Amino acid sequence: MADGPRIYRPRERDAPAPDEEHSLDDLTAQLNPEQAAAALYGDGPLLIVAGAGTGKTRTLIYRVAHLLQRGVKPERILLLTFTRRAAHEMVTRAERLVGAVSGQVHGGTFHGTGNRLLRIFGQAAGLPRDFSIMDQADAVDLMGIARANLGYGKQEKRFPKKETLHYVYSRNVNTEIPVEDILGGELPQFTDYTDDVLRIFAEYTSRKHERNLVDYDDLLIFWWLMLEQSAPLAERIAGLYDHILVDEYQDTNVTQARILRGMCRTHQNISVVGDDAQSIYSFRGANVHNILDFPKQFPGTRLVTLEQNYRSTQPILEVTNTLISRAEERFTKNLWTSRAGGEAPWLVSARDEQQQTKFVVDRVLELHEEGTPLHEMAVLFRAAYMSADLEIELANRRVPFEKWGGLKFLEAAHVKDVLAFLRVIENPRDDVSWYRILMLMPGIGDSTARAAIAAMAEHGWEAHAFYDWAPPPRARDAHERLVALLRALNARASRNEAESLGTGVGAEIEAVRGLYDDILRERYDRPEARLADLEQLRVIAGGYPTRAAFLAAIALEPPQSTQDLAVGGDAEDDALVLSTAHSAKGKEWDTVFLIWAVDGYFPLARATADDAQLDEERRLMYVACTRPRNELYVSYPLNVYNTRRGADYSMDQLSRFVDRGVRAKMQRMVLADDGAAAPEPAAPPEQPPIDLRALLKSRFTK
Repeated sequence: MADGPRIYRPRERDAPAPDEEHSLDDLTAQLNPEQAAAALYGDGPLLIVAGAGTGKTRTLIYRVAHLLQRGVKPERILLLTFTRRAAHEMVTRAERLVGAVSGQVHGGTFHGTGNRLLRIFGQAAGLPRDFSIMDQADAVDLMGIARANLGYGKQEKRFPKKETLHYVYSRNVNTEIPVEDILGGELPQFTDYTDDVLRIFAEYTSRKHERNLVDYDDLLIFWWLMLEQSAPLAERIAGLYDHILVDEYQDTNVTQARILRGMCRTHQNISVVGDDAQSIYSFRGANVHNILDFPKQFPGTRLVTLEQNYRSTQPILEVTNTLISRAEERFTKNLWTSRAGGEAPWLVSARDEQQQTKFVVDRVLELHEEGTPLHEMAVLFRAAYMSADLEIELANRRVPFEKWGGLKFLEAAHVKDVLAFLRVIENPRDDVSWYRILMLMPGIGDSTARAAIAAMAEHGWEAHAFYDWAPPPRARDAHERLVALLRALNARASRNEAESLGTGVGAEIEAVRGLYDDILRERYDRPEARLADLEQLRVIAGGYPTRAAFLAAIALEPPQSTQDLAVGGDAEDDALVLSTAHSAKGKEWDTVFLIWAVDGYFPLARATADDAQLDEERRLMYVACTRPRNELYVSYPLNVYNTRRGADYSMDQLSRFVDRGVRAKMQRMVLADDGAAAPEPAAPPEQPPIDLRALLKSRFTK
């Protein structure tokens, strides 16, 4: 890209593709040829490789509508997504095409569907219908209890903590990588403890069974086992659906792929949409080979590639196409757009982190003055800590921002405390929740809590076992208050009718707060925000028909904040978005800044020694760079403190992913001392081998 002076002027912003749906009679006019080919495909396996911004959601919606128009019964269509919101949106939009009949399509997440099927069929496989679902934090705690129960909490040598054990367990069941290989590859310091780790995992699974608990991974494992291990059950479950459609197929793990093959045992009517170039969740167990090998797993697959992009300008696509073309394994696609105009993305070199920060903030404010709302701009980075300096500067300059990540709503201690009360009413055998509740009460410590739990276990977890338990003197007041609350909640649950407590799950939370709010005020100097969280939780819980439905919903797809729970309300204040590249997947903005494009930061240093990890890091940068509609700025500081990356990595250079071919598609900028962007100075002219004028002048000078 030729260097030249920059001229700032307000941007002419193209309107996004219209979102409204149209009648199926006009379908081919509303879809491009590739989208229409996918939507109108008949029976058999279909793989839709959809590049970033190519309208995959619309294509899938029209495919659902087409199946319904063909006469496929809506209840015999299963639409699997990775969020409930995505499934709801697709079914709602399909309804605009074919009417209310689409509302009978079974749509939801893998885990939500697994939960529903286990409630229906699990009893035939030895799983009671009233099982409770643990969230990840509770599963970690139960792993800790299993660890301590076997005596590993008192090891003289370093032994894996409960969080590490749960990570290894979950990775094993989701990827089928042997435990010894996970330890050897990722945690070599614990390789000698393989047998001990397996003992703890056996104890963990036994405790889940004894307490009628399932964790997040069990919802998929048990679904798959019913399909694999019982032919009669498999026929009944697979026979529920004639067509299965899957969104974001590149994010599926080994178990999910096996489930889909089992669900298609009597037919091959499976349609999946995804983008191998956006497979970035291997740390959660996602396997990019699920989509790459789909044609092998389902012989006769029709492959349709969506390449027309409706989001970004052509200069941005030229950069991202070149970036992803270096991937070792991929489906070939070259994204293009009919949008006119747009300038080449900037590649900005800064002296250090502070100058990079100043550039980003100055440019954000400049674009905001030109008319871009703050919420239509995002700053992306590889890891959350990389925005620390930027957050300080934004606060100092009074620029409002929101950061995607950090503590999730249901991981907050005060929220988990209140939910623990509901969990023990729903499942009295949930000793993790019992322990949490007891440790809240004044005068009750670890030994007293464990003694109370042991007494309940000995008496079959009957409510009266706790009521009649004799606490030590210091805990009597707390025990009496807790017994009074639990009696009231249990009485209401058993009668299932309106009482003085009111009706609904929200009323149960209100009753719990009668005890808990005083504890919260005692524990926190500034409890107002936490009390507001609990009030929001109470309001939302009131919208669920049963306690079981509420607890299952928040376990299956936990909200990130109270705003995720809220329904309706006023629009949020205008704020700049700061986000990790992972959290930005599926989102788009007018303008995107990608900071810290430095080797060791992006890609992370730990990924540079493994080709598979390095390839995923490249895909992650591709995801980040395909988020903007109009402007992309990629910046990198030249001087970096090595301590952040560890002493074993000291390269301070532009990311290897932004190679010569990628740079050729970008405008290269350097920052002046005041932080303003300026074209990278042209290279000085080469010195000629001889200087004729100098030679002539030398005749007359000494």
